[in-house]
Amino acid sequence: MKRNSWILALLLSLSFSVAALDLGEAKNNGWVGEQTNGLLGIVSHNAEVKALVDGINQKRLTKYKQIAKENGLTEQQVAALAGKKAIERSDSGAYIQSPSGDWVKKP
Repeated sequence: MKRNSWILALLLSLSFSVAALDLGEAKNNGWVGEQTNGLLGIVSHNAEVKALVDGINQKRLTKYKQIAKENGLTEQQVAALAGKKAIERSDSGAYIQSPSGDWVKKP
């Protein structure tokens, strides 16, 4: 019984940890960064970060598709513009993707 209680406590702590991870925390810790293609990229990989990035990127792609359709643009054009703006808005010290595809800290 004691072992089951310990396992339950561990699982609960892990589930709260996953729920607590947000984009700001992930960026501040250098786990994710903005890419030139308008999507988030994983700088330091773990399951929580991947789940966060996948969810946000899916929402972004849906929005890019809608904007492209409404404005007679391709999704790639919208994504590239969004990527440029996201990089410009990123805080100093945040990871961003350079034009060559490398992760760099924004000055």
